[in-house]
Amino acid sequence: MPNKLPAKEAITTWFQGLQDRICHSLEDMDGTGKFIEDRWQRPAGGGGRSRVIQGKVIEKGGVNFSAVHGEMPAKISEKLGLPPSHFYATGVSIVLHPISPMVPIIHMNVRYFQTEQTSPGGKTVWWFGGGIDLTPHYVVAEDARFFHRHLKDVCDRHDPAFYPEFKVWADDYFFLKHRRETRGIGGIFFDHLNEKRGLDKKTAFRFVQDVGEIFAPVYTHLALKNKDLAFGETEKEWQAIRRSRYVEFNLLWDRGTKFGLDTDGRTESILMSMPPQAQWFYNYQTRPGSREEETLKWLRKGVDWINYGL
Repeated sequence: MPNKLPAKEAITTWFQGLQDRICHSLEDMDGTGKFIEDRWQRPAGGGGRSRVIQGKVIEKGGVNFSAVHGEMPAKISEKLGLPPSHFYATGVSIVLHPISPMVPIIHMNVRYFQTEQTSPGGKTVWWFGGGIDLTPHYVVAEDARFFHRHLKDVCDRHDPAFYPEFKVWADDYFFLKHRRETRGIGGIFFDHLNEKRGLDKKTAFRFVQDVGEIFAPVYTHLALKNKDLAFGETEKEWQAIRRSRYVEFNLLWDRGTKFGLDTDGRTESILMSMPPQAQWFYNYQTRPGSREEETLKWLRKGVDWINYGL
């Protein structure tokens, strides 16, 4: 009889533990901020734990866990090419907006999705997905290289083909089509990791676990390295502009936002990723030769951050 473990219950429990570990690490890094937890229930099935922090390094950060289930909305079934089914989705989603414009915004999502067909004898379909990307207000090549090297190390432990494929996927996914610029310096993005990729559930889960565990040490390093750098009004204004691009991406293009709203998810948790403040200036132009102009030059697909400057 084939081994069907890890079951969705075991996966769910691990995601809860990941949320706990990341929250503890971020509290230690921030020094003063403590997470406030908001437990919620989804009327149609399931619920979650939304945790938000405001401190001296993180202005607004959220580390959310959810495990929801119910009838798959028809338009999502059609988009996925699946018959009517029940779905089960669980995972951890994180967005951190720092106080200092010299510290980057970061996002991570790791998730498990399962559908069970409602017809007699219907089969179960499962997959893992996720991603982690960095959005510096000011792009620093050294930090970008550090970030991507750690992601590549995680990927290479599982399959050397993962990083180049998932980096391109991130470049394409975290892209503001209406502005023709990437959200930041990318990272990795992956979806539908299952038997069709030649992965059994245990192998796919192990990769997602390693991606999840790399989040805290990588971001802690970048935050502590940059949090005490000097900045002024110009840098804060630029931070507000880059935050506005973050808002645009999440509301216009992010699939997770759309899925949450389409499945009657908890709006407050779904929109946790929004920054506390952002600004839109009409026809904003950077000054020639400024650090802001230099950052805009980096917001493009295909930068080889691993080897840049070597």
